[in-house]
Amino acid sequence: MTENLVQNRIADDLLASGLRRGGIVLVHSSLKSMGYVPGGCETVVRGLIDALGPGGTLLMPALSYATVGAEHPIFDVANTPSCVGAITEHFRTRNGTIRSVHPTHSVCGVGPEAEQMLKDHHRDHTPCGANSPYRRLRDRGGQVLMLGCGLKPNTSMHGVEELVEPPYLFGQTITYRIILSDGSESEMACRRHSFAGFRQRYDRLGPLLEGDGMRTGEVLEAAVHILECARLWEVGASALRRDPLFFVESRV
Repeated sequence: MTENLVQNRIADDLLASGLRRGGIVLVHSSLKSMGYVPGGCETVVRGLIDALGPGGTLLMPALSYATVGAEHPIFDVANTPSCVGAITEHFRTRNGTIRSVHPTHSVCGVGPEAEQMLKDHHRDHTPCGANSPYRRLRDRGGQVLMLGCGLKPNTSMHGVEELVEPPYLFGQTITYRIILSDGSESEMACRRHSFAGFRQRYDRLGPLLEGDGMRTGEVLEAAVHILECARLWEVGASALRRDPLFFVESRV
């Protein structure tokens, strides 16, 4: 199949799986899960944009916690790479994409609501706080799309954890040097997530969302889960308040 045909197939599959046209979606992704995709990451991004339509806003995490930390506390908005997959890194560098200002948990976006979703992330002193795109996605009734990667790599769950503050969550506060897109610089003090001794188990969210909180489907060869963000936060916070260790397991 040609790139255009695959792009159209991706868009059709996404809509059939429950993606809302004209909505706001945060996408976690695995390119290899989809099988061979002519045009690679760009075809996937175009398919996502086509599915959302001109009124829709596409967001992706551009996390950099793997390279930005105490030993290298420098975040360059224009140049620090994403550490969460090929599609996110391609999207970050694509013409027209904008990025929120956060040293470890930035989000990239395109679409009519992208600037509003991303513009205040630098006001937070935690990765997924009240001004973050993750919280705003909840408040705007957005969706989280897990494209071929299962339910475990769900960054929105960090925002839920920040509401409850389970004992494993926070580590040290680091003062980061921020290099903005225009070349100017600032500093940002931010608490880092820890998870010392624990492994994340956000897949446990699945049974809690069955019914009106999650739909499943396929995009090319990839299994997809489409989560209703408001419901995700509601049931996730309730589970954590009942059991602060519900979404982790010991590494021992």
